Amino acid sequence: MPGSASFSEFLAGQAPDLLPSRRAVPAGHAGDLAPHATTIVAATFPGGVVMAGDRRATMGNIIAQRDIEKVFPADEYSVVGIAGTAGLAVEMVRLFQTELEHYEKIEGTTLSMDGKANRLAALIRANLGLAMQGLAVVPLFAGFDLAADQGRIFSYDVTGGRYEEQAFHSVGSGSLFARGSLKKLYREDFSADDCVMAVIQALYDAADDDSATGGPDLTRRIFPVVHVVTAEGGHRVPEAEVAEIADRMLASRMQRPDGPAAALI
Repeated sequence: MPGSASFSEFLAGQAPDLLPSRRAVPAGHAGDLAPHATTIVAATFPGGVVMAGDRRATMGNIIAQRDIEKVFPADEYSVVGIAGTAGLAVEMVRLFQTELEHYEKIEGTTLSMDGKANRLAALIRANLGLAMQGLAVVPLFAGFDLAADQGRIFSYDVTGGRYEEQAFHSVGSGSLFARGSLKKLYREDFSADDCVMAVIQALYDAADDDSATGGPDLTRRIFPVVHVVTAEGGHRVPEAEVAEIADRMLASRMQRPDGPAAALI
């Protein structure tokens, strides 16, 4: 109905063929036919949350794109990172952005952090049919909860299951290595700058062991996309600043290729 606070419900009633999940796909597994986005990392710090994504998209063993962007603002206080089928993931992000904006216009207020996480879960659940054919989208969602006065992170499965993560999380093909890196690097007293450095270190560690994750490309000057969200709102860290952090990190790795050591106790 036109007065619905959910844009996706309104669209389903008025023009359902425009929803990505309603498009017909031939029977069979289609996962190898489209580029896939890979590793996304998020971590909280006192006063906010950081999300970063590498820039590589793959098709099987082929690098399909070297500079894809995988982290996007969902609204003023939240960000979403995509992993899975890149084209569908970007469409889902755009629909999610419109969903949040539509709700705010209809209701005159923004959704709560839990409400935003639930709306994204519903969009993922609607994509289950395509996911069963290999076209899965599994995003990572994070933002600053104004009511709780803290950064929060949410992960999902392909059925739309929603899970709140503590301190840090990662999704995508390199997520196992990124989370392992953050286990030794993460501290609860991080500053925003420390947190940005930690997630960039984690992406580098993921790229070191996962061929589908792209590390900093020094010759092409391609670096991770990094967003920081605080009580003042979210912003993308300027590319020149990310490049400077990555250059410092790589210089330190010349002396210690496996990265900084964590204290034993």
